[in-house]
Amino acid sequence: MNRIQLFPLTARVENNTLTIADHNLSALASEYGTPLYLYDRATMDTAAENYKFALKKNYPMSASITYAGKAFLNLAAAQWTQLHDLFVDCTGEGEIAMAVAGGVPRKHILVHGVNKSNLDLSAAIQYAGTIVVDNLTELLRIAEQYPATKYKLPDLWLRLLPGVAVQTHHAHTQTGQHDSKFGMTSAEMMEAAQFCKINHLPLNGIHFHQGSNFRDASPIKEAIDLALDLAKEIGLPDEWHFSPGGGWGVAYHEDELPQPDSNEYVRAIAENIIHGSTARGLTLPHLHLEPGRSLVARAGVALYKVGAIKQRGNKVWLLTDGGMTDNPRHAMYGAKYSCLAVSNPDGKEIKQVSIAGPYCESGDVVIEDLLMPNIEIGDLLAIPAAGAYHLSMSSNYNGSRKPAVLLLEKGQARLIQRRETIEDLMRRDVSL
Repeated sequence: MNRIQLFPLTARVENNTLTIADHNLSALASEYGTPLYLYDRATMDTAAENYKFALKKNYPMSASITYAGKAFLNLAAAQWTQLHDLFVDCTGEGEIAMAVAGGVPRKHILVHGVNKSNLDLSAAIQYAGTIVVDNLTELLRIAEQYPATKYKLPDLWLRLLPGVAVQTHHAHTQTGQHDSKFGMTSAEMMEAAQFCKINHLPLNGIHFHQGSNFRDASPIKEAIDLALDLAKEIGLPDEWHFSPGGGWGVAYHEDELPQPDSNEYVRAIAENIIHGSTARGLTLPHLHLEPGRSLVARAGVALYKVGAIKQRGNKVWLLTDGGMTDNPRHAMYGAKYSCLAVSNPDGKEIKQVSIAGPYCESGDVVIEDLLMPNIEIGDLLAIPAAGAYHLSMSSNYNGSRKPAVLLLEKGQARLIQRRETIEDLMRRDVSL
């Protein structure tokens, strides 16, 4: 398979150079420096519209798409979500603040979190339309906090621990198994529902999530059936909400092509909910999907510059100016990536290389054992599928500064996040 299929929809090789949305990547790197993150607007827009079309085609009741703030969130990303009428999943007061600053209305802010602080809950009560309750302790704290506020309490959904996970490449991306830290057991769900009824709390939904970056939707059926059984037993109102999570996958490496079909994912969920609700005599819920990385991962590309090359036995290291501080996914759970050289991407002098960053950790590796054309010091490398869970999990380890981010459209490269400076690092500190 051709690696270009891992890149944004507008990616092309023209005059032996990789371009995105007709932009010369070498010119962008010269102007903005590296590491540099690029987001292709057309790929983001297409992903959102494809999901909305699939829902309209497969589900007869009202339905919505929720954008995962944890994947990538800043002011511009929040503003983009509202151009497509998306909900925004926020974890904690920081992400809530970014969503509010980006103009996300209260009804579109949905708050997650397994151990929400009092400040998180206060922000959620003030700004959110929905709180997904993770545990009984949290529910008690919501009931205690609410009378002291002047705001209407958001809708409450209970997060179910379904006891079955989807197949992902690493245990760290699974969330639905019995020993997971997320959500409530069926017995805890019933206790929470009874508490809501006694205390007149606005419970009107159920949520679960089984894992992230999966391709087989079949394990979702068992979890949907369990959730629908609980919905019937709890006695949710006729106007109720159901979110079977999300986390649909994307291709990070040519071995994973073709790209997973989002319509098949939506169809499988819709059919199971329609059939299951009808069989139980339930009204069809308002369906909320959380596609996760599949909305933005493919839209993103990371640009790194090669600063040194080392041969160690049979292993060749390309050492770049980006690595685990802007993309910790390989270090955290062995995520597998691919790559293209910006210049001469189809070069024929093929050899196996590994790509690592400049930081003082052996785990600072981005790619291992990938076939590449001849690479020289100063060359630019483009890492595809970099739009999700890179910058949102980035750090300032070794005093690194987070990279600049550009939103690319034909004829326009817009800076949507400036590069951090040393002054930014020092601004946090207080002298003795």
